[in-house]
Amino acid sequence: MRIVVLAGGIGGARFLLGARAVAREVGAEVTAVVNVGDDVTLHGLRICPDLDSVMYTLGGGADPERGWGRVGETWTVKEELAAYGAEPTWFGLGDKDIATHLVRTRMLDAGYPLSAVTAALCDRWQPGIRVLPASDDRVETHAVVEVDGATKAIHFQEWWIRHRAAVPTQRFVFVGAETAKPAAGVLDALAAADVVLVAPSNPVVSVAPILAVPAVREAVVTGKAPVVGVSPIIGTAPVRGMADKCLAVVGVECSPAGVGGLFGARGAGGVLDGWLVDESDAGVEVPGLTVHARPLWMTDEAATGAIVRAALSVAGVS
Repeated sequence: MRIVVLAGGIGGARFLLGARAVAREVGAEVTAVVNVGDDVTLHGLRICPDLDSVMYTLGGGADPERGWGRVGETWTVKEELAAYGAEPTWFGLGDKDIATHLVRTRMLDAGYPLSAVTAALCDRWQPGIRVLPASDDRVETHAVVEVDGATKAIHFQEWWIRHRAAVPTQRFVFVGAETAKPAAGVLDALAAADVVLVAPSNPVVSVAPILAVPAVREAVVTGKAPVVGVSPIIGTAPVRGMADKCLAVVGVECSPAGVGGLFGARGAGGVLDGWLVDESDAGVEVPGLTVHARPLWMTDEAATGAIVRAALSVAGVS
């Protein structure tokens, strides 16, 4: 069985731990197509937060308390940059993390595509699955905001980390997505997939940028594989992160029904065939979708594996 997971953020990385465990049990192959909308260049380094979260989490190097970055991280370079007053001061780079960004930036500057760079970085971390960026092209999520009486676009990282999503926001824009092409291997993985799973990642800034690459969305929508999403919302709150704030910007209710409707049914122009919600949300209805309820708290790898198996069951491929 070949499983493709559309993923981003910490929720996506943790979901992939369960997908890998299930794949090992049943002899399946997993390919993660990972969001690049959070990618940003700071201090001359190309930073890919979602790709790194997946790589570190699956490779055993992620900080379990913060949920992001490296375990045992130190911050000497950050402190020295602050002493110089080097902007931006609101984004902190850990010393271990900088090594990853240095290698990535050097390879990108040498002409390697992001997919090849990611594969090279994964040689060290051995994630146990194939990790692909959604695109080798520049795709960045920007927020159109009002700051000091002026309307301007800022990078999503600045919106979230510097402003904590607390500035009036008109919309999100996926810069470069319309002309971006899928990264090497993405279309082949989707064409060969027996099932496509949408991880419980932020639907607005983790999953939507992946689907904003036209050929990726077309491959998901027209592919033979059933597509099942897992709700990142339980009740009226995100399991983790700021999906509620992002959903508010796009005018979508923060609920399993709201997010399911945002993705939509394939038969009605959306991307999903099935939708998995938490057992506490049993009875939720989304037009055109088969909705199933199971426990969705990813408390550990075993619980997460059970969620993955439930999603596969909804897809009819377990």
